[in-house]
Amino acid sequence: MTDKESEKLLTHGEYQAIAGELNLPCNAFIDGRFQPAKSKKRFASINPATGRTIAEIAACDSKDVDFAVNKARDAFEDGRWSKLHPGERKQILIRLARLMRRNSHELAVMESIDSGKPVRDCASIDLHETIQCLIWHAEAVDKIYDQSAPVGDDAMALIVREPVGVVGCVLPWNFPMLMMAWKIAPALAAGNCVVLKPAEQTSLTALRIAELACEAGLPRGVLNVVPGMGPDVGEPMGRHPGIDMLSFTGSTETGRRFLKYSAESNLKKIVLECGGKNPAIVLEDAEDLDLVAAHIVNGAFWNMGENCSASSRLIVHEAVKDRLMPRIIARTREWKTGDPLDPANHLGALVDKEHFRKVSSYLKKGKLLVGGKTEKGCFVLPTIIDGVKPADKLAREEVFGPVLAVITVRSTEEAINVANQTDYGLAASLFSANGKRALRAARDIRAGTVTVNCYGEGDITTPFGGYKQSGFGGRDNSLHAHDQYTELKTIWIDLSDRNQADPIDQG
Repeated sequence: MTDKESEKLLTHGEYQAIAGELNLPCNAFIDGRFQPAKSKKRFASINPATGRTIAEIAACDSKDVDFAVNKARDAFEDGRWSKLHPGERKQILIRLARLMRRNSHELAVMESIDSGKPVRDCASIDLHETIQCLIWHAEAVDKIYDQSAPVGDDAMALIVREPVGVVGCVLPWNFPMLMMAWKIAPALAAGNCVVLKPAEQTSLTALRIAELACEAGLPRGVLNVVPGMGPDVGEPMGRHPGIDMLSFTGSTETGRRFLKYSAESNLKKIVLECGGKNPAIVLEDAEDLDLVAAHIVNGAFWNMGENCSASSRLIVHEAVKDRLMPRIIARTREWKTGDPLDPANHLGALVDKEHFRKVSSYLKKGKLLVGGKTEKGCFVLPTIIDGVKPADKLAREEVFGPVLAVITVRSTEEAINVANQTDYGLAASLFSANGKRALRAARDIRAGTVTVNCYGEGDITTPFGGYKQSGFGGRDNSLHAHDQYTELKTIWIDLSDRNQADPIDQG
């Protein structure tokens, strides 16, 4: 933990006290207010670290989706948000970011108890990046210029962006606040209205942020949060004719369904950010192996490995392996697992029992170097398994837990070949002291983000998304994210002195 991080963190006792005093949102947020599901049904939100129910959340269904979409459509069509000056939209989103900062301890604890994430990450990483994402897209909205095409002296052609309309957003459970911001920040900045489904495991912060958005001045109906199960809320959103575009982050299997729903309904635009089986390649000339080990451990185990861009495959050259692995093992043992509300712990609980059982099934599939154990509740200790072959399930399937598979290679060419032997292509890391070799390898790796001599995902200024089955239809982050939430329109203005219309030359 850095000094900068520790300055932002409270003590274990203080976080426990905040958890005991939270006023948890339990109802859907539609048309500017909380309201129960029309069916009056509810589902339990479980703290995965303790197994205890922390809230009973409104279990919405297609009727609630219809209601939310209709309210979003009304808000969009009357222009209360879409026709607001970009500068005014910017100020409201910035006020939302300020309110989130003012309520940062509450949001961090709420996220931690709902998801099992370590509060140290919620407070010092997730919340900080969520706020920065909102501010960045808010500041961009009145600085993105449209275009004029070079069509000659007799006409003027304007190429303008317009908000797509009503946007559906379906969130994952691993980064609830941050993924919400990745979607709603560019969508709202562009002038759209949003209907959002949080993951059923992690609904709390989405509901609270929607409430804060209303307090910041966001007009009613512009941001609606509809909690519930996938078949009850996600599928109706995917099939709804009133939703113009839908952005989803989650499993590739579920992403395929949204493409099907779109094809069978109104051909709404679909943007998918799906799974990954991301390689970290360490070549024989890699320098500062202590730093390399730190990046490998962070990439593999951060957020309990519940991360689409987690470095779940270590592809290491045999010439450096014997010097690198002891450093990785030593670093891994420094990562403490335990109560997510204790800021001394790097790792918390997996999100629920079902996912815990899935991850646990991978723990005995090779030569165990460290970990391989579970603890009471949904806790899995960080695990490293050696002797993995490229064709093994552990090398091909997305575990989405704190499990690192080690694959040994004999050359750069073999390393890149193994790295690309996957259906996914989200992220990759490469460690080498030879700049030309590193850049060539980065070009050859089939992934949306390739980091050199570090682990990471870029930042808010760089597009994030994947090749192959890791992504479809667009990118999160950067100015490119705005494109997927807008339509391009050509406005052609005839400036000629002709008295009659001439045929347009199509040749």
